[in-house]
Amino acid sequence: MSGLDSARVRDDLQAIIARYPQKRSALLPMLHLVQSVEGRVTSEAIELCAELLDISAADVNGVATFYTMYKRREVGDYHVGVCTNTLCAVMGGDAIFSRLREHLGVGNDERTADGKVTLEHIECNAACDYAPVMTVNWEFFDNQTPDSAVELVDDLRAGTPRTASRGAQIVTWREAERVLAGFPDGRADEGPAAGEASLAGLRLAQEHAWTAPESPAGRDSQARSASGESPEAAVAQADTQRAESEALVDDSTTPPAQRDEAEEAE
Repeated sequence: MSGLDSARVRDDLQAIIARYPQKRSALLPMLHLVQSVEGRVTSEAIELCAELLDISAADVNGVATFYTMYKRREVGDYHVGVCTNTLCAVMGGDAIFSRLREHLGVGNDERTADGKVTLEHIECNAACDYAPVMTVNWEFFDNQTPDSAVELVDDLRAGTPRTASRGAQIVTWREAERVLAGFPDGRADEGPAAGEASLAGLRLAQEHAWTAPESPAGRDSQARSASGESPEAAVAQADTQRAESEALVDDSTTPPAQRDEAEEAE
């Protein structure tokens, strides 16, 4: 019997669907939920999501195979991602990935024989100020080295608790997937949200009283407020300006002969 057959899973999937005005918008968190149950996106999960959303299995499969966070092979208890994009690679990301691949005896997107760790190289973890970085179940481990990376995966396999550099204590892949499905575990504020490298620019701006330049849209909004223009009128004006702008773009890309024919038709 599949875990997807349980009443709790069905109730959770329906709760996700209820969050959205158009129920097909619920597909992404639903896929995270089925991964929290099955460890991957199974054929049964695809059929179930399609049934509940009144869409085709092909639509669900297209989404599940497009986004790399959705897995068709079962993931270990700890998904270890090593950034190998430009800055992390220069700072040692490639060396970290190579060392872990040898140490764990697996290739990219493969799981260790004990089922504990899945290793994957990630194109960018969006944390360049802490390069080279790794993630474990999408929690950050900053400023890593080959040695610290090996120590980390060995601790995970041994069941030794580890806490992310900027986040909470690491839980299992399936537990993390349930959180991504929109069922909080109450640990969102655990650990620091930002580190020194991220805050340095903010602190420097505060010391020098630097502020971002005001956008033209912001100035227009202030001017309308000062003139007493209602929010509804402002929205209508913005819609008109956008439509006129799009018409100009369309017209500029239309061959002259077709524009002449359209004008004559009018």
